[in-house]
Amino acid sequence: MVRQLTAIIEKEDDGYVALCPELDIASQGDTVSEARDNLQEALELFFETASPEEIGARLHNEVYITQVEVAIGQA
Repeated sequence: MVRQLTAIIEKEDDGYVALCPELDIASQGDTVSEARDNLQEALELFFETASPEEIGARLHNEVYITQVEVAIGQA
């Protein structure tokens, strides 16, 4: 079975951090591609080793990625 999950990747210091918000699992890498590949590997390992109960407890089926606009200024 194949499942689509979200990967949020951001620059951090000299590398990149990848996060899957549906399961709150993260990984890292020196490049965006490496961080994504490492996250995919971590997710596959999680699904291979976790019990159905643990998967059900951690899995968030609805995740929304959006942007918000905020005012930044001095009071």
